Amino acid sequence: MNVAVYSGSFNPLHKGHLAIIRHLTEVDGFDEVRLIVSPQNPFKDASNRDSAEDRLNAARETLAKYPDLKVKVDDIELRMPPPQYTIRTLDALRAGEPENRFTLVVGADNLESFPRWRDYGRILLEYGIAVFPRKGYHRGHLKARLMKENPEYRITLLDAPLVNISSTEIRQGLKNAEKWKA
Repeated sequence: MNVAVYSGSFNPLHKGHLAIIRHLTEVDGFDEVRLIVSPQNPFKDASNRDSAEDRLNAARETLAKYPDLKVKVDDIELRMPPPQYTIRTLDALRAGEPENRFTLVVGADNLESFPRWRDYGRILLEYGIAVFPRKGYHRGHLKARLMKENPEYRITLLDAPLVNISSTEIRQGLKNAEKWKA
């Protein structure tokens, strides 16, 4: 089975994430999307964040409303000792399901910083990445820069719609709404 590994904080999981999940299975040919709720992104501030358990439960609750989506919420990173590096997650998935082929899904914003990731070269060679567009990032240039480093890297640019919404904006909107409640 060809599995797209879509990991992130999903704080909260929103319609933009759902559009990407749908696109991965309906257009890009993945048999399933494995949604991995990350306890803590090593590049992001941990303050003012809902617990990983809360975000996992919220993702499960949200996705239960969309039974047609070929997605499975996976708590693998919550069961792993920290730090939860993506390469460790991918290796654990492959060890547990050697019959499946796993590909990491990232936004173009992550492609720009990908060389900072732990064992990024192994990820690109052994698993590959599928990159969806993000406003303000030119995926073609970013891919070309990485491919100069190693032409065998597996980087696929998805022809997905540009989703112009972020969890940060949603959290800020909720925070502002709370401020104005009577």
